[in-house]
Amino acid sequence: MQKTKKSIVKRFKVTARGKLLRRSPGKRHLLRSKSVKQKRASGHDKKVSEGVAANMKKAMPFA
Repeated sequence: MQKTKKSIVKRFKVTARGKLLRRSPGKRHLLRSKSVKQKRASGHDKKVSEGVAANMKKAMPFA
């Protein structure tokens, strides 16, 4: 039986249709120097590319 890779489960979310979502980086610190547009865009989740997502889904068989 394959175990779930907990580090991947904590960082990625599986949608109802089976796609993977990830958080966008750049919202932690040094926010004063970033534009409002940049900060707003990094607030949304982004889709993981299909090639990478295939390997990640194998690491989280029960998610």
